[in-house]
Amino acid sequence: MEKYFTKEVRIALMVIAGIVILFAGMNFLKGLIVFSNDSSYKVMMKDINGLSESSPVYADGYKVGVVRNIEYDYTGEKGGILVTIDVDNALRVPKGSTAEVEADMMGNLKLNILLANNPRERIEPGGIIPGNLTAGMMDEVGAMIPQVKALLPKLDSILTNVNALLSDPAVAQILHNTAQATENLNRTSQQLHGMMAVLDKKMPVMIENADKTLAHAEAITEKVSALDISGTMASVDATLKNCQQLTEKINSGEGSLGMLINDPQLYVNLSNTMRDADALLVDLKAHPKRYVHFSLFGRKDK
Repeated sequence: MEKYFTKEVRIALMVIAGIVILFAGMNFLKGLIVFSNDSSYKVMMKDINGLSESSPVYADGYKVGVVRNIEYDYTGEKGGILVTIDVDNALRVPKGSTAEVEADMMGNLKLNILLANNPRERIEPGGIIPGNLTAGMMDEVGAMIPQVKALLPKLDSILTNVNALLSDPAVAQILHNTAQATENLNRTSQQLHGMMAVLDKKMPVMIENADKTLAHAEAITEKVSALDISGTMASVDATLKNCQQLTEKINSGEGSLGMLINDPQLYVNLSNTMRDADALLVDLKAHPKRYVHFSLFGRKDK
């Protein structure tokens, strides 16, 4: 046996094993699984938009395989590009399904299989799936570029008008006034907040005082309700009636008080009496001995 496994044979076997490992590793890095039992399908397309081997294959957005080979029809007999894909053998591709190339925002391409709703018929492995090219997000962005270019002059005009408006001193004054008004509102809000804090502290005392006042008012109301208002008013009316009768009697000269008030001769007599009393007092002050006799040894007869 040793004569068959010479040093040269061993080196050759190691080289072959290295080549196999390298081939398998390269395919693995490309996303291809060597010695797999995946199902293979053909996709006929007019334009693949840069799709390359080992690009992912999705079925309704779910990754199911990779692109294994791409063949371009140089002769034009097949009428397009034949893309060979390997997908999971558990996938059943219904008849009527299509495949399309899509690109994301980063420009990465993928092949997406749009499965048809046909549970009875399917495309057998090795069959051909019709393909087409869809406009990805980058293509849609590219289609919007002419519209954006048309908007640029208008945007430039708008920016010019906005700059002219902002450079107006009136706008600066308005902004200044707005800032000042905002500051005043903020100060007022703080003052209101302080007032509300004070009210929150005093509110229980105020409510207690109000309750006491209402209780006193209720007690006074009960006392007023208990009074005989009608009897009191009747007594007041009787008193006023008596006063009125008394006044009428006085004015008519009835009774002593009426005679005193209405008799003018009485006034004259009272005046004369007051005058005589005044004269008497004057004479008494001038000649007191005429009216008063006082002696320690007794009175002498004149």
